[in-house]
Amino acid sequence: MSLSSDEYLLVQLNDISIEINRYLSIFIFLFGVIGNILNILVLSQRTLRSNSCAWLFLISSISNLIAILPEITTRMLSSWAIDPTDTLDWLCKLHGFLTFNARTIAYWLITLATIDRWFLSSLNVNTRQWSTLRNAQRSTIILLILSSLLYVDIFYCYESNLINAPLPCYSKNTFCLLIIDVSALVMSVLLPILFMIIFGVMTVLNIRRSKRRVRPVPVFIIGNNAIQYKIPLIGKQYTHHNTIQKKKTDGQLFKMLSIQVILLTLFTLPLILEKIYSICIRPQKSPIETAIDTIIYNIALLLNYLTNGMPFYIYTLFGE
Repeated sequence: MSLSSDEYLLVQLNDISIEINRYLSIFIFLFGVIGNILNILVLSQRTLRSNSCAWLFLISSISNLIAILPEITTRMLSSWAIDPTDTLDWLCKLHGFLTFNARTIAYWLITLATIDRWFLSSLNVNTRQWSTLRNAQRSTIILLILSSLLYVDIFYCYESNLINAPLPCYSKNTFCLLIIDVSALVMSVLLPILFMIIFGVMTVLNIRRSKRRVRPVPVFIIGNNAIQYKIPLIGKQYTHHNTIQKKKTDGQLFKMLSIQVILLTLFTLPLILEKIYSICIRPQKSPIETAIDTIIYNIALLLNYLTNGMPFYIYTLFGE
């Protein structure tokens, strides 16, 4: 029995969606897992352990790895119709909670790193004192608790074996979809990016102000008006050298952070637009329109997952 043109188009669209999930997911999985593991190894070095920004990068890499492993693995499996989250309710709920939670934590850790750089670049001594490893660790614990509370409703809202949804493991009704989508859009995407931009600009302004200040090198001046020998103070010399090295490291971290924020914003924009569209426009759709929406959703989501795998490559290309 031959298929009608609409049925044939629907089959083709579904095949495209499967191929995207299969092959793009494999690339992102390898790209992200390898990058984050290498990142964890590099940032775990003793020389970086005491740096608050590097520590936030480290925990962010761990969160990225946790986000990538369950989500991309299940997407690859779904292309061969062997995804266990499609049929097991408890695994579907746990998968949704871990994925949303890990990605939110990863985004906000980069936001905290941006705020930490702003603290450190401030001309005010009291403000600079907020940039400490202890404060970074405390902020991470608070973030972990708040993010877990934000997504606890997933254990009620997510179900498996759904038919009229982008994925078999998805929000079970419109109310749940609105709650989770709005929470994810605002708390996990829009607010972190907004704070990254604000504190990033403020950090640049602080750096420009600090460059206008000229600090003299402490010296002894020996001799008369004709001949003078300028001898740096030995203790101050070592301190000055250490300060230069620390500022160089901080400058490199800020450079890498800035590139990461820019790329994060660019790769998140398609998902933001897709989420706004899905929240604001919910008419009754034909099967073909639903299939097209699924393709757009898959592409936007997988592109966004590139941001969870790119930190190591950013640090390698733009670090010194």
